[in-house]
Amino acid sequence: MPPDYLPPRRADLDLVYRDELLLVLNKPAGLLAVPGRGADKSDSLATRVQAEFPDALVVHRLDMATSGLMLFARGEQMQRQLSAMFRERGMEKRYVAVVAGKLEHATGEIALPLGSDWDNRPRQKVDMAQGKPSLTRYRLLSYDSGTHTSRVELEPVTGRTHQLRVHLTTRGHPILGDALYGDAASACRLLLHASKLGFVHPQRGEWLACISAPDF
Repeated sequence: MPPDYLPPRRADLDLVYRDELLLVLNKPAGLLAVPGRGADKSDSLATRVQAEFPDALVVHRLDMATSGLMLFARGEQMQRQLSAMFRERGMEKRYVAVVAGKLEHATGEIALPLGSDWDNRPRQKVDMAQGKPSLTRYRLLSYDSGTHTSRVELEPVTGRTHQLRVHLTTRGHPILGDALYGDAASACRLLLHASKLGFVHPQRGEWLACISAPDF
């Protein structure tokens, strides 16, 4: 995390879905998902949500630099149930990113084990010996020959820390604006957005699909 945490100004919560069991909100880029260490890092999406919905509990997280959909449970029982869906891969997740270069194939998979880069924390790295299995599926949405960049849809089948960022970088296509794995100066922010979250509603038993278009 940069030494100076400057979260975006407080504004009305961007609620995508709300009922008595769960909430889905858009997290702006630059805002922590949960509070960090120290009073200067207390502002987060979780604290902003809990100020309005005191029973809201975090189910999963997004990197500070990533924008997009985050799911909150209302109460501990629902938190356990929704967290189990993530562990058992019952959640459909999609991201949109803009990356450097042109992808060789329109669709594909990246399967590389990932682990912590202890000498360069918080970076992660490909670790063929001790890394955890990690799988990302991708689909090319468009290519801009003028900027030599590609817009891609990403599906993290597994949910490792920085998985999408590391996998794309290892393929020679770092996400624009990535200060950890690419060139921070290539964009005004990390161009990575959690655009879709789909799952079976725990009460109604119906498929719930939440969609959020990126602002880039």
